Amino acid sequence: MLIHLWKRLRKSLNNISVIKKGSIFVMFKRFYPDIYIDSAYDIDYEGLYNKGYRGIIFDIDNTLVEHGAPVTKKCSDLFDSLRAIGFDTCIISNNKEPRVKPLADACGSRYVSKAAKPSPVNYIKAMDIMGTDRNNTFFVGDQLFTDVWGANRAGIMSVLVKPIDKHEEIQIILKRRLEWIVLFFYKRRKHQRNNKSMRTYW
Repeated sequence: MLIHLWKRLRKSLNNISVIKKGSIFVMFKRFYPDIYIDSAYDIDYEGLYNKGYRGIIFDIDNTLVEHGAPVTKKCSDLFDSLRAIGFDTCIISNNKEPRVKPLADACGSRYVSKAAKPSPVNYIKAMDIMGTDRNNTFFVGDQLFTDVWGANRAGIMSVLVKPIDKHEEIQIILKRRLEWIVLFFYKRRKHQRNNKSMRTYW
């Protein structure tokens, strides 16, 4: 998938007329998050609960803890606070059960391992587990091409966070390079919309 995306990207960037027609924005739109924020620990969960959200699907590695790291107190405290607010949670990860289960158990959360993101199947399964639906569930993860794209395909709100650990495996680093390009257009589009809103206001 990444090789195919890169070929399309290079072709688009070498063809100014394609960019002017906006096809590159259409291609990238599928990867755009609804919210982009520094950390899963910075999200206004109470505000989202007050807006009607009841279920949260989380990624693990570089979203809640560093890649391969065990649960931290900060992480378990987050899940305690989410339960206190009234949220149900489910962790979905492409990792195998020996990686996912101990962390999910420590956080008191249900989970789905070997989730095959960006397939939407296990996002939907997570909602079934929590008893929520597309309208009151959101997803939090750190990768565009697996986490966010899967959430978008499942029809739920996607929240992209910056990776906790900057030292990643080579295959992740390559994906981050492509993510940077998509995020460049995402931020530019957001900036243009904000400017348009300001002009309309004034």
